[in-house]
Amino acid sequence: MASLQDFAIDPEGERIAKLLARAGIASRREVERMIVDGRVALDGELVLTPVTILTSLKGLTVDGKPVDEPEVGRLWAFHKPDGLITAERDPAGRPTIYNALRNALPPGTPRLMPVGRLDMNTEGLLLLTNDGELKRAMELPSSGVPRTYRARTFGDISQPQLEELMQGIEIDGFQYGPINANMERRTGRNQWIEVTLTEGKNREVRRVLEHLGLQVSRLLRIAYGPFLLGDLPRGAAVALPQNVVEQFRKGLKA
Repeated sequence: MASLQDFAIDPEGERIAKLLARAGIASRREVERMIVDGRVALDGELVLTPVTILTSLKGLTVDGKPVDEPEVGRLWAFHKPDGLITAERDPAGRPTIYNALRNALPPGTPRLMPVGRLDMNTEGLLLLTNDGELKRAMELPSSGVPRTYRARTFGDISQPQLEELMQGIEIDGFQYGPINANMERRTGRNQWIEVTLTEGKNREVRRVLEHLGLQVSRLLRIAYGPFLLGDLPRGAAVALPQNVVEQFRKGLKA
């Protein structure tokens, strides 16, 4: 099992955005925005650039609050219902995953960030982590972490047509990489299709299937890497075994 030594800071120093991401404050990109917005300070002085090099978290504050030493990077599985936004807050006032997580997670759970996103009308497995560096590594296309979905669709499609997606496809100027799509079962013009991809671009599954002339009536993510939705109840969240998380992390390409 990992210890805090596994997350030790390079004695020569590291960028502040990386350190704060590892401490679970936010992703690197979000930390950079925090710095621009004047929310990060060092010994009472605002940090002006995300490329600031530090050798420790001592004296760092975010929104006036001291930054704690990083905890061991962990993962939680959440069965996201449809109708929720994968965001901390929504300007339009729509419910977010955090509304549901307040009831799904036990007291004392650290601040969690979603690994990737599921759009409002997509349900299923959403991984959450307290480690911004782990989040970033899992999201990078170069890591090659597969995501698997089941889509309920209506329209005319054949398995040979679905197999052509392994060559990639361009839609409205956007290039999508190889997609492994297989017909699960079919009743008339209704079918369930299992789709596995590694890029995870915005609304990728829906865009590709709709481009093929299909109407998507339900989209469910059932796996992210080796982690499965299984029989996790809708709206429930559970911490994943730490030994499994560490084994997975060691195998990441990024």
